[in-house]
Amino acid sequence: MNADSLVVLALAVPLAGAGLIALTGRNPNLRETVTIVTSLALFATVIGVAVAVFSGANPRTASLELFTGVELGFSVEPLGMIFALVASGLWIANSIYSIGYMRGNNEPRQTSFYVCFAIAIAGAIGVAFAGNLFTLFLFYEILTLSTYPLVVHKANAEAVSAGRIYLLMLLGTSMGLLLPAIVWTGVVAGTLDFMPGGILQGKLGGTALGLLLALFVFGIGKAALMPMHFWLPAAMVAPTPVSALLHAVAVVKAGVFVVLKVIIYIFGIEFLATTGAGDWLLYVAGFTVITASLIALRQDNLKRRLAYSTVSQLAYVVLGAAILTPISVMGAALHILAHAVSKITLFFAAGSIATAANLTQVSQLNGIGRRMPWTMSAFAIGALSMIGVPPTVGFVGKWFILSGAMTSQNWIAVAIIVISTMLNAAYFLPIVFNAFFRAPDNPGGKDHEHGEAPWPMVLALTATAIGTLALFFFPDVPFTLAAMLVAR
Repeated sequence: MNADSLVVLALAVPLAGAGLIALTGRNPNLRETVTIVTSLALFATVIGVAVAVFSGANPRTASLELFTGVELGFSVEPLGMIFALVASGLWIANSIYSIGYMRGNNEPRQTSFYVCFAIAIAGAIGVAFAGNLFTLFLFYEILTLSTYPLVVHKANAEAVSAGRIYLLMLLGTSMGLLLPAIVWTGVVAGTLDFMPGGILQGKLGGTALGLLLALFVFGIGKAALMPMHFWLPAAMVAPTPVSALLHAVAVVKAGVFVVLKVIIYIFGIEFLATTGAGDWLLYVAGFTVITASLIALRQDNLKRRLAYSTVSQLAYVVLGAAILTPISVMGAALHILAHAVSKITLFFAAGSIATAANLTQVSQLNGIGRRMPWTMSAFAIGALSMIGVPPTVGFVGKWFILSGAMTSQNWIAVAIIVISTMLNAAYFLPIVFNAFFRAPDNPGGKDHEHGEAPWPMVLALTATAIGTLALFFFPDVPFTLAAMLVAR
């Protein structure tokens, strides 16, 4: 099968899997086997596409013209390849983890959970491989709509309220800001296709160019830049595998991926740097990085602390793009991967603690590392990666972003990275220290009569923690793709 056909297959596999999951819903073992097999099949397919990209190919499908100037088409480039590898690879880990979590917590509506998850992954692959802004917008919305049932999965008042915020915020920004930006781009540039170097050079400038960039950036609500971020902490009422989907596998990654892709392939790095139309973006990203970190410091609920950490870490990607140097853009692309594998580990650990110990607050975790050593060791690795400590993959992306800032003598960006790194340490390291080196608050109580979570959960979080370390020592695949991205 050629690479072009593999692109179509990558979109078809999770959709076919969703149908099979629905059909096997009455047999939980068979349903979950289908889920895992589908995730493995998708990852194998995406690897096949990656092999073609590394060989110098540009896999693409023939465009289907829906009406004049609007086409549905797919084309694979290095940034999309990174995102597709992240989404498909982590779906495997999340599927294994979900078996332990959903059964261990006796969650309702498990079949619909797995079906919606598969459709969401299809949406993420569509976003990754979109060949133009229209196709990207279509799958971006599919991702929103397919994850809404997951956010409201618990069906209680809190979940319904969070789902309302989720849907209104993401659809409101995309329909009210992103869609007009896409239409404006099509009118000005005469095309919606992604092209190396951008499509707007010489066609728009001055205040209009800065305004168009603002429509894109704030219209991509999934990127969670302040003040478009509050849907993300609200959505933490969802089951932990959904939180992992939102924060690591697909949703927010789709957001920062789209921001980065628009800057590279619609505006062009050199064009934005020359005109100065994107200078404001550095300050918005920097404000989000620092402010979200400060808010995270005050959160006692573990998932909410992780949520605000995500808001901050996502803004690193936008910050790297806003520095507008090739090396910082490489760092932004690498940080998408680094954050994904590290943050999914942290959310897996949080879900394991809640499942095994029924604990959800940071202040309750004294001594828990003694009873859940695998979980808390994985948490420690994920936390060190988010801080940017070697030998974890989180160091790699931050190093490139910092190098880009220093090379361009952007001392504001340097200060943002240094200050936020200290804040990251301030809200992560006490959790790790207290878990391993503090005595339990109530060592004789029933809350301490537990061990690790169900083995599928421990297996998944151990695998992603190992991945967080392995990608530091073996970064060749993402590094090569990031280098290809800025060489185009």
